Amino acid sequence: MIDIAVVGCGYWGPNLIRNFGSLEQARVKMVCDLDSSRLADMKRLYPDVETTSEFDKILDDDQIQAVVVALPTKFHYEAGKRCLSAGKHTFIEKPLASSVAQCEELVNLAKNANLTLMVGHTFIYSSPVRMIKQIIDSGELGELQYINSRRLNLGLFQKDINVAWDLAPHDISIILYILDEMPRRVGCHGKAHVTSGIEDVTHMALNFSNGGFALVHNSWLDPNKVREMTFVGTEKMLVYDDIEPAEKIKIYDKRVQKPPHYETFAEFQYSYHYGDMHVPHIKQVEPLKVECQHFIDCIKTGSKSESCGIEGTKVIRILEAASKSLSDGGGEVAVI
Repeated sequence: MIDIAVVGCGYWGPNLIRNFGSLEQARVKMVCDLDSSRLADMKRLYPDVETTSEFDKILDDDQIQAVVVALPTKFHYEAGKRCLSAGKHTFIEKPLASSVAQCEELVNLAKNANLTLMVGHTFIYSSPVRMIKQIIDSGELGELQYINSRRLNLGLFQKDINVAWDLAPHDISIILYILDEMPRRVGCHGKAHVTSGIEDVTHMALNFSNGGFALVHNSWLDPNKVREMTFVGTEKMLVYDDIEPAEKIKIYDKRVQKPPHYETFAEFQYSYHYGDMHVPHIKQVEPLKVECQHFIDCIKTGSKSESCGIEGTKVIRILEAASKSLSDGGGEVAVI
């Protein structure tokens, strides 16, 4: 049994408490928050869980083997560093930290202490995303030409990070998981409408060395909640709509072809193929529960997490490049 503490009981923390608490091999021993009313809510829901407003109480408890950090982004690095330095396996909600340098320090701390460091890239543990990767790897879509991702809604407005740092980690982690490749260059445009200096709408372009191309559109200023990704291949196209309750993946037998040979302009005609639409069956499992179980499994076996600190650092490298592009007016920036 792995004893766990959860730090942060705001928006996402209660979901982590619920899921870790449902696992047979884990026990939520303690939760921490500065808001006494939030702690009272957690105590009411989980009477056996200890509550505290003192972070040091978690670090000093030898029974607690792992800590889950669900704090605002600006606190991720410091909290993660203290947890790892105290010998605790550490799960940090996305993004891992505020800079590549901070991420690398956390990764090295975990490596040197032989501890598990994992980032909350929940979507790569979802059944639809796993199936999409299988479909693309099988070649069913043909050669993948581009990806278009839209993650839009009205709020939640953040005060310490812009919308790209808030929402794009989901899209980027999915793209990296499916393509298994880092982009070479990133361009990003955006604008702050509500809070000066904090962009609430961004549009990011990722360019890969093999010719791959991905677009990521994020917004806190949209009337409708949208969670949609389109994968366009040379043979078929796939649409993933996470808002759909059942038919989350739709595969379209559609493509466009140009003639291989032509002698005159009159002979040059694009050929459009319109076939059937197919909806594959997906066994629905809560991704967060799968992710939490994966963290426990990695602790027990010592195996590398699929969203380890190194993978989390890759996302931050892209976000840093996007931030530089954003401040420079949208020009392409190399991902270092």
